[in-house]
Parts: sequence; structure tokens; C-alpha cells
Amino acid sequence: MKKIIINLPITILLVITAINCQQKGTKSMSKQELEVATLGGGCFWCVEAVFERVEGVKDVVSGYAGGHTKNPTYKDVTKGDTGHTEVCQISFNPNEISYDKILKIFWQAHDPTTLNRQGNDYGTQYRSAIYYHNKNQQQVAESSMKDATKIFDDPLTTELKPLDLFYIAEVYHQDYFANNPNAPYCTFVIAPKINKLSKKGTIWND
Repeated sequence: MKKIIINLPITILLVITAINCQQKGTKSMSKQELEVATLGGGCFWCVEAVFERVEGVKDVVSGYAGGHTKNPTYKDVTKGDTGHTEVCQISFNPNEISYDKILKIFWQAHDPTTLNRQGNDYGTQYRSAIYYHNKNQQQVAESSMKDATKIFDDPLTTELKPLDLFYIAEVYHQDYFANNPNAPYCTFVIAPKINKLSKKGTIWND
């Protein structure tokens, strides 16, 4: 009995140490840096809806990039005077999905051969674009574009350049498909695209 009492504090100390180590490991994993891809593939509602259904993607934010006007609004961008593209910033875990794989999905999710247009959406804000964040992304994107030229019959019109500034779009644009599934654009444009890509196994569906 005496021996148990003497060893009890040591046992408690070992348990506490083990718990602390486990918590530190969890904290370290949760703080793991995510990579970010900034892509324009037509209306950002579509791009967002697609990449929110990709394994390894942790967050998708709609916004504007590639323009020359500071703090553009949706109304400004739709006029075509700011030079911005509707884009999505896609945060992903590189241990679960690579930047190259993100781009492969990107090519499947839109038509990069139609200049300033996706379906019935016309305007420079709907252009195909890859805005890379670093030298590695640039190299991967250049290689991916070369591979993509073998997929499409017509030349690619995709803009490839470094990301300058990214402006987050208005709140009502975020999670648009999830929040407005019965809106006409969601019903007739986004939903069919989601179904098509899910049947291919490119993304998962609800």
C-alpha cells in the first residue's frame, strides 16, 4: 500500500506528460500551413461550387484579381472597366492534394479556349486565369498548361501571371450555390456542371 502511494505522483506526472504531448501534436497538425491557388474559370459561383467538393480543399473564397482598380465592387467589375477577373482562392492541404491536381480539375471545370467567355457569360471578368503565388506554382502551372493543350482542340486563352492583389467579393457571393440552390443560375448552370464532374469522379456530390 505504501509503495502504491509513493508511485502515484509519478504515474500522474507521466499521464499528464502524455496528454500534453498529444495536445501539442494535435495543435501542430492544426497549424499546418495550407497552400493557396488563385484561379479564374468564369463565374466564381461555379468555380467555388466545384472546388468545395474536392478532397483536400479546406476553404474556397470568391473574389477579384488581375485588375488595376483598388477595392473593386461587383458592380465595378461587371462593367469591365477595372480589369479584374472573377476568381476563387482555394486553400488546400498539399499532403492530401497537389497544386498540379488542383489545376487538372481546373481544366475539367471550365473551357479555357473561349476568350473572355464561359457559356453565356461574356466579359473580361470571366476570362480563364491562373495567378500563381510563387516560383514553384509558376513552374507547375506552365507544365500543366502544356499538358492541357493536348486535351483541347482550340488554343488556350488562359492568362498566366503572378498574383498581385486579391480582393474578397461581397458576402452574398460566398457559398453562393450552397445558399441559393434554387436560383435559376444554380439550377441551370452550376448543378449540371456539378453532376457532370461528379459522374466522372472528379469531385464528390451532395
